Amino acid sequence: MKRKTQITSPAERGWLRQWIPHPMLTVMLFMLWLALINRPQPSSVIVGFLLSVSIPVITRRIWLNSPGLGRYGVIAWYVVMVLADVIMANIQVAWLIVCRPNRSLRSRWFTVPLDVTSDEAIAILAATITLTPGTVSCDLSADRRSMLVHGLDVRDEAALVALIKTRYESRLKAIFPC
Repeated sequence: MKRKTQITSPAERGWLRQWIPHPMLTVMLFMLWLALINRPQPSSVIVGFLLSVSIPVITRRIWLNSPGLGRYGVIAWYVVMVLADVIMANIQVAWLIVCRPNRSLRSRWFTVPLDVTSDEAIAILAATITLTPGTVSCDLSADRRSMLVHGLDVRDEAALVALIKTRYESRLKAIFPC
């Protein structure tokens, strides 16, 4: 017995896209709502569902292009990697502050040239750099081709730039169409 695959017509896909323009955002908002409410009751779950559906509909005009996310495994790995990096950087910064006097820190500004071009990828790269203790993304050049970053203890600027590009930017290029 052959299994029939259900194919939706373009009109049906358009209707669904109209009411749920960003399905992953809708799911994430609903999961966040459920995590934030203390005691899930039917009324609060319904409010969370309505908000998670209506917020993407209301804000769809400011989304110029859908990011086109499709590599959920790469996204999950990126999130896990960033969380691990944040934990390790916290330990390193704590060690620097506790065990070394301030005068031995090599605080420095440096520029990271960017290969990513999508707004979402640049924003996530800047947030990733800022979330990792010891580094802060501070400015984006007018042509959007480089980012100014401050490091708390920079021993080798070129190595740190290479690390940011290979560890974070290359993965963001795989997630977002650039």
